[in-house]
Amino acid sequence: MGGGETGDVAAIDEALADLGLADNGVVVHGEPAGLASPLAVADCAIAAVSACLAAAADLAHARTGRRPAVELDAAHVTAAVRSEAWLRDPDGNAVEGFAPLSRIWPAADGFVRTHANYPWHRAALLTALGVADERDVGPAIAALPAREVESIVYGAGGLAVAARTLDEWTPVDTPLVRVSTVDSPVADLPDVPGGPASGVRVLDLTRVIAGPVGTRMLAALGADVLRVDSPNLPELPWQDVEGVIGKRSSTVDAGKPDGAAVLHALLDQADVLVTGYRPGSLRRLGLDPDQVARRHPGTIVVSHSAWGPTPGWEGRRGFDSLVQIATGIGWAVSPDGQRPGVLPCQLLDHATGYLAAAGALTALARRVRTGVTSHVTLSLARTARWLLAQPGPSRSTGDQDGEAYRVEFGNGWSGIAPPGRVDGRNLTWPHLPPAYGAASPTWE
Repeated sequence: MGGGETGDVAAIDEALADLGLADNGVVVHGEPAGLASPLAVADCAIAAVSACLAAAADLAHARTGRRPAVELDAAHVTAAVRSEAWLRDPDGNAVEGFAPLSRIWPAADGFVRTHANYPWHRAALLTALGVADERDVGPAIAALPAREVESIVYGAGGLAVAARTLDEWTPVDTPLVRVSTVDSPVADLPDVPGGPASGVRVLDLTRVIAGPVGTRMLAALGADVLRVDSPNLPELPWQDVEGVIGKRSSTVDAGKPDGAAVLHALLDQADVLVTGYRPGSLRRLGLDPDQVARRHPGTIVVSHSAWGPTPGWEGRRGFDSLVQIATGIGWAVSPDGQRPGVLPCQLLDHATGYLAAAGALTALARRVRTGVTSHVTLSLARTARWLLAQPGPSRSTGDQDGEAYRVEFGNGWSGIAPPGRVDGRNLTWPHLPPAYGAASPTWE
């Protein structure tokens, strides 16, 4: 790959076109490493981060009339999209990304991927299969057809997806990043020195990698990001570090009237709302894009979900690993043709996160230039289609030296710094991981 403009990475063309951007001069240095795959994983990772930096430069130009120089280290990107693998606790230990019941299982006629990292998903899986002991999960799945397992587990509120080939998955023809205009008046951005997104207030209602990756990148670019979680659904121990870095962290029970009032008070002063839930699932809280446009004029909404508008799937929960197995990626990267494989990183999550940040930055630039507000929509399933459309294999060889990009988080933890340079300065995390949920749900 070497040094050069983002045009050297073909995968970026579709992202830039959807964002309405020309190639804004992101210079990519070096070569990717550690993401060997039959699919173009490294190219898509670099393209997603490059699109984000291009959108950041465009926002800076819209606000100041000057376009900053933006650069990217390809090897840094390939470390950043495996940031969970490089996270270290205060004792120097790596974290375990998947629980024992989150894996690929042989079924009676194929394979099934389950996801049971959270206690409530584990409980639902066991209930659906009619077992009480984790050791009985494998035999229970092996006795049933794969799609029957999928059906009964989803029906019980759990997460299981049958492995499909490329031909068995029917993708929906939507943009990779949809930026649509909302009829809503606008408020100007304050003139605040700093990064391209300085002075921008982002309310982060996301969990589990994709949304947190996007919002922490916005924080690294200067935004004030407040992540809000439900006190009833505590985050996993390592994700309450990895998912809140760069931000402040608070909890609000939106199911109670006073909690919902707090969220809407925050939105009264927010520039961007980022959500990571199934389409329509936030309507009861008044947080669907059309509701936000009416009640909080000028607030940009960025919505991402696992499945997007895929018929029959739009109401389902999902995670990167499940989308991989459903969309045919599992069989496309099979090591032997006998069993589905996995990507070398959770690329769907990370790429979607950076593209979500790019969409937010583009929508902010449009708001500055034209006075219109936008709704940005993405999905992991659409990102999977983008990956599958690129010519493989991944242009990535050798082992990854993530240590070159490690930073101390100040609380005993350490991990990967944000990728990218703006005007010769490396991006940094503005907030090291705070105490989870400890911040007041107010803007600074």
